[in-house]
Amino acid sequence: MRGVLIQDAIRMAVGTLTVVPVPAPRVIDARVARGAMLLAPLAVVPLAAAGALVTSLPLPALPVAALALGVVALGSRGLHLDGLSDTADGLSASYDRERALSIMRKGDSGPSGVATLVLVLLVQCGALAGAISAGHGIFAVVVAVLAGRALLAVGCARGVPSARPEGLGATVAGSVPVLGAVVSVVVGSALAAWGGTFAGLPWWQGLLAVLAAVCAGGLLLWRCVRRLGGITGDVLGACVETGVTAALLCLAA
Repeated sequence: MRGVLIQDAIRMAVGTLTVVPVPAPRVIDARVARGAMLLAPLAVVPLAAAGALVTSLPLPALPVAALALGVVALGSRGLHLDGLSDTADGLSASYDRERALSIMRKGDSGPSGVATLVLVLLVQCGALAGAISAGHGIFAVVVAVLAGRALLAVGCARGVPSARPEGLGATVAGSVPVLGAVVSVVVGSALAAWGGTFAGLPWWQGLLAVLAAVCAGGLLLWRCVRRLGGITGDVLGACVETGVTAALLCLAA
């Protein structure tokens, strides 16, 4: 039975977060959702590897950074960027909770969503270009991609409600024990600190990148819970991209 749950969790994580074709989970319940959110960083390792491979192209740093981030975005179907745009539109549209959720549900991007996407992508590309120029672009891509997805466990920790009774947010909300989310962040921080030394960085810079991702994504999560009453799939995607941006900024130099 445990093996079936793990397989379903892997299928849910990979099928939701990447374009890699996998069979659908046989069942999706709280235990499968918990496993999928905890396994999210592992599920996107192929995306991180693809982005890292692009950073070795013999081209100027800025276009290489844009291509690397584009590969990661395409590999995740633009899911998190769409969530970022929808969340920005919802938060900026109205202080009425139901109206904000209705705007987010529509899926089309308004002025706030477009502006947020452009600004975030500019910052991400610029920061990654700095890391590439400094000689640790591969490390920066891997840490940023994995740290951003570690925020999914944080966003789905117990005590964080769903903003709607249906949708992805309702499926995964509150599914991860707080201890599980903490362990995920601690393990990710330790690996980033250790890996940074191989990239020629001080140990604390990789650690700082993960912690910055968690803090930035956590701040957005807090704001969305206060404004919207909980999480949605879009909110989780926005937290991922916020975390990626914060991690890249810490690794830019």
